[in-house]
Amino acid sequence: MTSETRGAFGRVGIWSGDLAASRKDDAGRKEIAEAVAELEELKYGTLWIGGSPSPEDAATVVAATRTITVATGILSIWDHTAEEVAARITGIEAEARGRFVLGLGVSHGPMVPQYTKPYSAMVAYLDALDASTPPLGSGHRVLAALGPKMLKLSAGRALGAHPYLVTAEHTAEARHALGPDALLAPELSVVLDPDLDRARTTARNMLSTYLGLPNYTHNLLRLGFSESDFEDGGSVRLLDALFALGDADRVRARAQEYFDAGADHIALQALAAEGRGTRMPRAEWRELASVFADEL
Repeated sequence: MTSETRGAFGRVGIWSGDLAASRKDDAGRKEIAEAVAELEELKYGTLWIGGSPSPEDAATVVAATRTITVATGILSIWDHTAEEVAARITGIEAEARGRFVLGLGVSHGPMVPQYTKPYSAMVAYLDALDASTPPLGSGHRVLAALGPKMLKLSAGRALGAHPYLVTAEHTAEARHALGPDALLAPELSVVLDPDLDRARTTARNMLSTYLGLPNYTHNLLRLGFSESDFEDGGSVRLLDALFALGDADRVRARAQEYFDAGADHIALQALAAEGRGTRMPRAEWRELASVFADEL
């Protein structure tokens, strides 16, 4: 991967499920357009549309922006056939002019009735994208990857990997597995709140859902955590390893651990502090732009 390609992602991006227009009413879609335009003005490198977005979600964000890279983080291969995705992405790329990246993943068994042989399913999906007309080749996609096999596939069949809910230690392992040339763009969830107890409560509220998904828990067990770390929404040790919690200095220092471990780009997921409701975290995005001003 060239330095120009790495530069297209930038060092810091924003990851948010709130950017999926298909989950919103008209007012929500209008706010998405306003929010992504502001994120572009704030100089973030990439917008990651979180959850399991559709090609239409990507098209909405691309249409509302002009220069920022837009990526799906992550489109589930079980939700859309490769042929459907390739046909729709061709139109999106025509408008994006090289700033759209297709993030693909195998999702999770508890969420997908037809889930079976995820690695083989991903290989077959990539083969179908390569065979589409026009082909949607490796230079246009990244893969959600946690384990060694999927990381190796990310290096060989995509620009690289976009791991979700990982530690800095996993980032170092992923860099080793990917080699020096592939993109490594982990997600990092952030709670900008100087009250660490409250910040951990916010993090637990988010993490509890993911602790019911075996792909994540198996990966965390591989990293040396135990089943006891998953109890009651996550131990302090687990929370402090997976999240950037606290004031601006603590958050910046935690992100630097991921860069030092080999990340090329970090996709920040801002979590609104406990008690601030479920609104889109636009104030947090602005604050993070100040925290990471030297990286934007």
